Amino acid sequence: MAPPCCEDSKQIQTLNALTCSYNDQIRPLLDAVDRLRQLKVMQEGIELPTIVVVGDQSSGKSSVLESLAGISLPRGQGICTRVPLIMRLQDDPSLPSPILHLEYKGKQVPTSESGITAAIESATAEIAGSGKGISDTPLTLVVRKKGVPDLTMVDLPGITRVPVHGQPENIYEQIAAIIMQYIKPAESIILNVLSASVDFPTCESIRMSQQVDGKGERTLAVVTKADKSPEGLLEKVTADDVNIGLGYVCVRNRIGSETYEEARAAEANLFESHHLLSKIDKSIVGIPVLANKLMRIQAQSIAKCLPDIVKKINEKLNRNVSELETMPQNLVTVGDAMRAFMQIISKTKEVLRKLLIRGEFDDFPDDKEMHGTARLAEMLNAYAAALPDNIPTKEAAFLLEEIEVLEENRGIWLPNFLPRTAFLILLQKRVKEVSSIPQDFVEKVWIYLEDIVVAVLDEASENYPPLQSCSRRAALNLIEKMRGRSIRNVKEIIEMEMVTDFTLSPDYMKKWVELMEEQERFMEVVHNNFKPTKIILKAVGEVDVSHLRGRRDVVVEQAFDIRMRQISYWKSVVLRLVDVLALNIAYAVKKLVENELETEIMNDVVGGRSMNCIEKMLEESPAISGKRERLRKSIQLLRESKEVVAKIIDRIAVKAAD
Repeated sequence: MAPPCCEDSKQIQTLNALTCSYNDQIRPLLDAVDRLRQLKVMQEGIELPTIVVVGDQSSGKSSVLESLAGISLPRGQGICTRVPLIMRLQDDPSLPSPILHLEYKGKQVPTSESGITAAIESATAEIAGSGKGISDTPLTLVVRKKGVPDLTMVDLPGITRVPVHGQPENIYEQIAAIIMQYIKPAESIILNVLSASVDFPTCESIRMSQQVDGKGERTLAVVTKADKSPEGLLEKVTADDVNIGLGYVCVRNRIGSETYEEARAAEANLFESHHLLSKIDKSIVGIPVLANKLMRIQAQSIAKCLPDIVKKINEKLNRNVSELETMPQNLVTVGDAMRAFMQIISKTKEVLRKLLIRGEFDDFPDDKEMHGTARLAEMLNAYAAALPDNIPTKEAAFLLEEIEVLEENRGIWLPNFLPRTAFLILLQKRVKEVSSIPQDFVEKVWIYLEDIVVAVLDEASENYPPLQSCSRRAALNLIEKMRGRSIRNVKEIIEMEMVTDFTLSPDYMKKWVELMEEQERFMEVVHNNFKPTKIILKAVGEVDVSHLRGRRDVVVEQAFDIRMRQISYWKSVVLRLVDVLALNIAYAVKKLVENELETEIMNDVVGGRSMNCIEKMLEESPAISGKRERLRKSIQLLRESKEVVAKIIDRIAVKAAD
């Protein structure tokens, strides 16, 4: 036999033979689908071709199913079917007497024709409780009997809107939810049971089926109680006001103590001799017609759906196998745990290199918060923008602060010498005023780095909770130490700026010379009491000089000079505060990723402080072990399902060749 995974084209070709000669192939097909249903392949999201029987309460559903199966089902007031009842009818001419059993909750319970009603009621009570509530847990009835049609059908609770005593208030919503669950899949064939006595468009079961099959392409209607309401029935089934795409079949229900043979004879006579019902085409009347039509529709549905079932089984199987293979190794020895631990560290370092050093974001394409280099650059730009372009001042009047400092730093020396201490005092004051900005920047950077490192580390070690806890603790301790180190570096940088004034940048002298060109014009305004007291300066804007008139010229000139020097030098200060911190952060990130994180975690986990973390890695978490077991069971189920389908396809291929 060729591998099933390579047979898609073969399957499609051979399955086309089904609709031409389905009689001797229906049973194998049904057996295959029933086996898939027993394997619970539908729990894997793979829908199976299913005839779903729906109808309003008292529409005659039970009578139809009894007539098809030739057995009695539970009857009574209210809802008799309280769970989905899967009926598997199997024609077996070799049996001297019928063989019946129920399947539910993983067990098989033999029963008999006379005991089937009690057995179903007992099983229903076990599934749905002894009251009048319902459940969506299915109950399977297998009937092997001579002369029954080869059919598998799902009988659902009858639709009722008004709860009776003992039923939950939302009984309609519960029933509707179960019905929609079964009729919604495109693979389902809807057998809509309608009473001849009602107006079809008003039936709730019709309304529900139209919601999922508006064109009626997979809906077949069986009209019961034809003998009770024959008037207008012909017009109803020929007008088709409710879009029944697969057509109608009219039937007569079994009455009283009639045997099934007597009921079929009476039905045939009714549609042959009744003055109204005899006008209905014989191709759409009677239980035998219904049985044959259902078998044909069922076979065609299976033939149509089987290639897609094969495809879905293969796809789901491949996905599960791949997912199981990518799951963390089931660790057995400490050596296994150590290897897994080293792989986690290696993966963490590589992801952090990509995020924080190389600027590669393929691991988190949509999570921009994880794009480390971009976010760090944003923070640096925001920090640079927060530093003032010009010297920060809070003066009440132009140059008063400089004059006060100059007066306090006067000495016994030539008056035209500019005291350097005055400049340093003012510089220190300016730098102090902005010192909180670089400190805040560094704090924000390390808060962000902490989030990135912990997120990457947690993801890499998510399958080993004990290791995750230990490694996270080590990472947080390291980041706290590195944050403290960066804060100390920032303070040193600030202190260095206040120790002395120095730059080799030619821009400083160029800017100072440019600004000093305005000193002469400025002093003229200060000297001349007849000129306006306001003047516009390049780097300062409009200033008022009225408070400077009458002061010693040398002090005003020196104050002006110091202000221009501060303005010129401030560019170098800001540039260093940005450049040095940028280099400092880049260097710290590189050390964190390349060396210190691995060392810190290794010391914590392997160096003796938390060695039990490695040992605890051998204890797989319940979530991981549960997932591993679920995948293994699913793979086993899907492989069995694949084998079931492969066998039936091979059988069809042989039949087609013959």
